[in-house]
Amino acid sequence: MRICLFEPDIPQNTGTILRMAACLGVPVDIIEPCGFLLTSAALKRAGMDYLGAADYTRHADWRGFVQARKDGTVPGRLVLLTTKGAVPYCDFDYRPDDILMLGSESSGVPDQVHDYVDARVVIPLKPGMRSLNVAMATAMTLGEALRQTNSFPEKA
Repeated sequence: MRICLFEPDIPQNTGTILRMAACLGVPVDIIEPCGFLLTSAALKRAGMDYLGAADYTRHADWRGFVQARKDGTVPGRLVLLTTKGAVPYCDFDYRPDDILMLGSESSGVPDQVHDYVDARVVIPLKPGMRSLNVAMATAMTLGEALRQTNSFPEKA
């Protein structure tokens, strides 16, 4: 299981996601450009001392991420979490090698990314509500995917 962040805008969300990923042993792919420097104080504040334990890979751009998938560096099925998804995230059948992709906070992902992914899932929301915070949506979806695939870390 992996998390993939497409051009994230908000360092606090990315820091929170990296902290969660470190705690759960899940690698993260960050597709740049980001709306902030990965050395920003806000990212470090949210990630705290967990950032050093986070396993993350930076991709210079979308093309670089696609190439990493082609050469096998980033294997697995690409599952986009999107408000345009048709399948509720709890009804989707996750696999242990899935890559859970989330778009930027301000604009999601472009059509070319929508066309490229293997699947699209959605978190059902109350009518009139647009979307959840990306870190919250990541936590919900990752939790369900880890539960389904029995992939949570072993208790110490």
